[in-house]
Amino acid sequence: MSRREFVRGAALAAAALAAPAVLPGCGSASNAPTLEEKIAQMLLVGFRGTALDGSEPIARDLRDLGIGGVVLFDRDVLLRAWGRNVTSPAQLTELTATIRRLAHTRPFISVDQEGGNVARLKPSCGFPATVTAKSLGDLNDLAVTRMHATSIAATVLGNGLDVNFAPVVDLNVNPDSPAIGRYGRSFSIDSAVVVAHAGEFIQAHDRLGLLTALKHFPGHGSATGDSHDGFVDVTNTWSDVELSPFQAFIDSGQARLVMTAHIFNAHLDPVDPATLSRATITGLLREQMGYQGVVVSDDLQMGAITTRYGQELAVAKAIEAGIDVLLFGNNLVYDPDVAPRTIELVAGWVRNGSIPEARIDASCERIRAAKARGSGLE
Repeated sequence: MSRREFVRGAALAAAALAAPAVLPGCGSASNAPTLEEKIAQMLLVGFRGTALDGSEPIARDLRDLGIGGVVLFDRDVLLRAWGRNVTSPAQLTELTATIRRLAHTRPFISVDQEGGNVARLKPSCGFPATVTAKSLGDLNDLAVTRMHATSIAATVLGNGLDVNFAPVVDLNVNPDSPAIGRYGRSFSIDSAVVVAHAGEFIQAHDRLGLLTALKHFPGHGSATGDSHDGFVDVTNTWSDVELSPFQAFIDSGQARLVMTAHIFNAHLDPVDPATLSRATITGLLREQMGYQGVVVSDDLQMGAITTRYGQELAVAKAIEAGIDVLLFGNNLVYDPDVAPRTIELVAGWVRNGSIPEARIDASCERIRAAKARGSGLE
């Protein structure tokens, strides 16, 4: 990306960020948020389309329901087609600006732009080339990592996005792990190398006011299976050294968001995978490790969840576990009404006393604080 392209993109993004969406707690501009508005802020939803005219279900979700945000993809997995949300920088910049204009409150507009094999903004669509985390960790030159991280952050900002679900801080325990090692998504098996290079990634995004997410807590790098497809048990491969990068960033105050893994570990919870485990999210991450920020679930439509839990049970257990943002990518399963259905479901639980409203308020406040930190939202 040339300096001229970056300046132009940043200007367009700044204009989009100046759209009149509001951030009053988690509700509307003039009134205290309703219960439904607060629950809506806990939802991050994927959708189909490269442009919006206001008639789409996702437009309804943003405008009328006030959902917390969206996640964008370049490929539609179910349709086996490219161009789901991203085809070019000009198209993407217009789409993100439209999302902000439609939104009831300021939304997270998120993407997975790790670099290399996991990059939704690809050179084939006109975006700058990226490299894998493993290639950077192997080189182990922080100046080079800083250069690549700065380019990624500039691309994210310049196209109107404000949340990058990266860096991966999983340790490369199993280089053939089908979700992590095989795709070069981990910087290293060495925690110190991971922390050093992931730190450059975080700082590059911080400088532009963008939010990052450490993933995948409590560590996915030793897995022998892929949680996109089904149940993944790391009981016999995981060790607590995999927590060390997360702890380092929590201790340094650089953990902006944390994304969970759907891995099962009987040493941490003998019943549920991490995303649905109170012992893992509230007990370990919050109480023992001291993290007080937003916890985002990995996609709740992934096979590790859907093959063993219905949506209703998964949502209930995720909230009980301590998840703040429920992510429905709508890419492995497509449900255009997942947002209104989930809001109605959770509101019913609050009203019948199954979930305390204070639990919703706690997530809402953490989300509000994170959005206030993000680009253009101070």
